[in-house]
Amino acid sequence: MQSRNPVLSRLGHNNQQQYGAGPMASPQHLRDMYDAPSYAPPTAARPMTIDDVVVRSAITLGTLVLSAALAWYLDLGMGAAIAGVIVGLVLGLIVSFRQSTNPVLILGYSVAYGVAIGVISNVYNSLYDGVVVAAVFGTMVAFGGMLAVYALKIFRPTPKFTKFVIAAAFAAIGLVVLNLIFGFFIEGGLGLRSDSPIGWIFSIGMILLGCFFLLLDFDAVEQGIRAGVPEKYSWLMAFGLTVSLVWLYLEILRFVSFFFNND
Repeated sequence: MQSRNPVLSRLGHNNQQQYGAGPMASPQHLRDMYDAPSYAPPTAARPMTIDDVVVRSAITLGTLVLSAALAWYLDLGMGAAIAGVIVGLVLGLIVSFRQSTNPVLILGYSVAYGVAIGVISNVYNSLYDGVVVAAVFGTMVAFGGMLAVYALKIFRPTPKFTKFVIAAAFAAIGLVVLNLIFGFFIEGGLGLRSDSPIGWIFSIGMILLGCFFLLLDFDAVEQGIRAGVPEKYSWLMAFGLTVSLVWLYLEILRFVSFFFNND
């Protein structure tokens, strides 16, 4: 397994190795990884700092929130949401597989998914008044909680934990696809996305996965700073955090909607 986070797989390759049976990788060893020809960073590039990651994350998330607010205000339909998901998915895959630090691609992802989130949030709020506020608050609490867990060193990702999270994510995505396929033949499919005990359990599992990915993101940021990677990679770190928060928000939104009265 190459990654602590599928989004940051290439960046996290050596980070994961340092926890293995061999000796811990040195910061110089990690720096050598980023100096490889596949990245070809300028030798005089300024090292990434936590401030760089915070600023880029604020820009990326701010772009997403602004796009969501405009999509909500303009009352765009589900067609716009579907288009946003498709465009965002394509851009996200390009950034992930190429490990691109191009701000245009990353901010394009934020705009696309911002439109999708704005439309979806508007639909949910029209059915369950106040559910969006609850979901936003829940996402903030989850983010703050995971940041505290990591900062206080209550828990740090290990190779086994990383493998478990990634395997669980693939399994969850596979189950969602199966649920969708079964939905064509059976009402509600497997019930994984329905307002039922099995749906609640599955949603809780998806929320926990989002929280676990935040831990992997925080670890990737810390390891990148320690390795002295070039400043431009703060865009990629911001992208990883944004993807995890999008996952987390949408899952919390679905889960809390189960307990809202739509009368």
